[in-house]
Amino acid sequence: MDRRLGSALVKGYERLAAWSDLLDAINVFPVADADTGRNLRVSLAPLRLLPDRPGEAARRILGAATGNAGNIAAAFLRPLLEAQAPEDLAAAVRRGAGEARRAVADPKPGTMLTLLDDLAGALPPGSVPPSDWDAEDIVEVLEKSVAATATILPEMSRAGVVDAGALGMFIFVETLLHELAGRGEARPVTERFSTGLAVAERWRPEEAQAGYCVSTLVGSDRDADEARELLGTLGESVVVSEGTGGVKIHLHTGDRDALRRGLAQIGPVISWREERIAAAAVPAARASQAVHVMTDAAGSIGAEDAASLGITVLDSYLVLGDQSWPETLVAPETLYEAMAGGTRVSTAQASVFQRHQSYLSAVSRHRHVLYLCVGSYYTGNVAAATSWQAANDPEGRLSIVDTGTAAGRLGIVALAAARHACAGHGVEAVREFARAALAHAQEFIFLDQLKFLAAGGRISKTQGFFGDLLRMKPVVSPLAEGAVKVGVVHRREDQVAFARGRLEAALPPGSAPLILLQYSDNRPWVEEVAAREVRALLPRASILVRPLSLTSGAHMGPGTWAIAFLPEAFT
Repeated sequence: MDRRLGSALVKGYERLAAWSDLLDAINVFPVADADTGRNLRVSLAPLRLLPDRPGEAARRILGAATGNAGNIAAAFLRPLLEAQAPEDLAAAVRRGAGEARRAVADPKPGTMLTLLDDLAGALPPGSVPPSDWDAEDIVEVLEKSVAATATILPEMSRAGVVDAGALGMFIFVETLLHELAGRGEARPVTERFSTGLAVAERWRPEEAQAGYCVSTLVGSDRDADEARELLGTLGESVVVSEGTGGVKIHLHTGDRDALRRGLAQIGPVISWREERIAAAAVPAARASQAVHVMTDAAGSIGAEDAASLGITVLDSYLVLGDQSWPETLVAPETLYEAMAGGTRVSTAQASVFQRHQSYLSAVSRHRHVLYLCVGSYYTGNVAAATSWQAANDPEGRLSIVDTGTAAGRLGIVALAAARHACAGHGVEAVREFARAALAHAQEFIFLDQLKFLAAGGRISKTQGFFGDLLRMKPVVSPLAEGAVKVGVVHRREDQVAFARGRLEAALPPGSAPLILLQYSDNRPWVEEVAAREVRALLPRASILVRPLSLTSGAHMGPGTWAIAFLPEAFT
């Protein structure tokens, strides 16, 4: 594939990822489960393979496609990934729009399908190169197409929003066109659409029918039309598309056994992924909140905490073998099983473009944003945010705090600051609260083996080998100068005793601190043993048990656990 076309597709994905939490917030169709942005991020993540392994991207997208929007977008992209040059794009888009429509068993107007049809109709005929297109005219057609989705289907009309899938593909396509036409960065989404980007306060989701959202890959030579006909009685929201790896099927079903029997008529199941269908909780109204908290995924903030407190979490990427995924969308067991099996694991920062788009998305939708940034020793995020702010934020809506830390210490401060913001405190008050919390927060991370640090190059392989041979289990704290070793023990019982000693030294007996316990592949032990020890020592403590950030886990490996805490004054 031509590098210009590949680069433009990657940038389209990165901008889509940066605005994906907006898509989740307005997702009301076909099920109001707040996952359209998440599903598009997962499904299209293999586009990041294009610069190095373009031939694999189409096959990986078919396998990664998740949810209704993700599977339709994957069907649309398949012809685009066969294009060799920008001149081939218009024809590929027309084929993609057709494949996306054919993939859906019951296509609805006013959705992503309508946007893709309008895109196909707006492109010039023949093989006119995109550099000669009037990109802004095409984007204006698509803008009207997205705006109209707010009034076509009753679900969007009642909620007062545009279709989340259509908006997601608009963001992707707008960037693709601007890159190929050499027109610079696209306008912020919030400038394009003055309405339809916030769910009406009066709106409530209809109760979702019990069931499962299933995405499965089936090995079969059957035509996709035959598969759709067979599956029509087994579920709803059926999307079926063909690829080199088999037939990809998405549907909602209440009877998984019947679905499996139906799939057996098509071919052997190669992969199966399911999630319970549940309407997302209606978020608390935060229109009056003075400041919105944003932080990095390196801070052990889980998806549920982020959703309930309205925290924006900025992703890094986990590289597992030859695949790269947004950190917050990887299940901890996937990471630790890969590490235990010897798969090479590393982490990668989001591109500067994606980070800049994330800052723009946040300040475009919130009056003031407090960015509690992972310490500058660990990443270049502070520098990236500071340079963006200098060029793009004359009103000072973004406040950047170099926290000098990472992992649970960053996470517990971000949680406490978000609670303070939700309580109605002003910008200055929340910022000073966060700074004071940073001064009082402590964390101790207990590693089980050194070989994972050695594999990542953080210590020598000789140090790792002899350390594990001598059963040395280091204890580290994430400080401004890096992860500092503050002790070494030899058994798990010693780790618990170490943690207990530090809690006794820092927290008064009978106080009610906030405790964040983090697990890697050892959740049952942390929930039962470590949490029990903390409760025995501090019965009034508020104890949260959460996964260790996968950035930390990728470096420290299975068996690691950690405890972070804040005194009662910050709870």
